[in-house]
Amino acid sequence: MKLMISIGLFVGSSLGGWLGSLLDHGNIFGVWGLLFGTLGAFAGIWAGFKVGQSYIG
Repeated sequence: MKLMISIGLFVGSSLGGWLGSLLDHGNIFGVWGLLFGTLGAFAGIWAGFKVGQSYIG
């Protein structure tokens, strides 16, 4: 389960930061990059948790 959550965190925050940087003209440390990276991380944690639950139960 921890592996799935970690993968979800990495993928979600990476994709969210990348999408946010598109709005900030390539600045990954801009407001949109940080905001979307954070939202993507939470979404990735949730998705990793759900995937981990399906493998366990």
